[in-house]
Amino acid sequence: MRIRALVLAASGAVALSALAVPSAQAATSGPAVTFSNLKVNSGKNIVVGTTTTVTVSATYTVTKPANLSASSFQSGPALYRGTTFGENSDDMLLGDDAGTCTASSSTVLKCSAKIQFRPKGTAETGDLISSEAGTWKLGALAVDGDGNVTWQGNLGTTHLQRKATLTTDASPEPVKKGKTITVTGKLARANWDTNKYAGYSTQPVKLQFRKKGSSTYTTLKTIKTSSTGTLKTTTTATADGYYRYSFAGTTTTSSVSAAGDFVDVQ
Repeated sequence: MRIRALVLAASGAVALSALAVPSAQAATSGPAVTFSNLKVNSGKNIVVGTTTTVTVSATYTVTKPANLSASSFQSGPALYRGTTFGENSDDMLLGDDAGTCTASSSTVLKCSAKIQFRPKGTAETGDLISSEAGTWKLGALAVDGDGNVTWQGNLGTTHLQRKATLTTDASPEPVKKGKTITVTGKLARANWDTNKYAGYSTQPVKLQFRKKGSSTYTTLKTIKTSSTGTLKTTTTATADGYYRYSFAGTTTTSSVSAAGDFVDVQ
């Protein structure tokens, strides 16, 4: 099991330095709290490139007994995979620090937190590997000063995606009306194991055209990338305008549209 450390230090209590410690995971009687309304990255996909740490925000609600002091425990959101959330999770990703909570009543706390996502080589712990791209479940946990943990899973899902890049080159420029235009390009995505971009093979990509003076692209055809992620197709020149490739994305890889390449039709 891979677990990134989450430092949780209850005010005036003993700090729990890492949830990866087996004795902390084995605790069964954590704070008597429940979680709801968890939203990570405003519900959007989490897209990570090759080298830069991506930090996203999360918000959630904690419901607690009126006689349980908010300062006696700390909490935070988590991403996990597997059928269970807690000591038996296959993988778990947490933020570097506990969430910050504000009381809205004697029993309800409104909380926010940050979660960091690091490609391989940007930190000593918690590095992402490419196989971790895809769907993750959302959960949250609370820890008291003695290291007792409350886990609550099944609070939603999110997609952790490898960032995609896409290029377009249309030629010749200029071209006579009715002649053939060749459009090349390449679809690549971040490899978190090598910290480089690599071609994304056999993926459907749309060739689109936007006539000069228009703000809307129209799809001309859909082709698939080669084994190395390259693209090449032809179309007929009809009017001045911009050609681009557009990729809808997958569960593991972000969507992307290339910048339009203008062709002057004479």
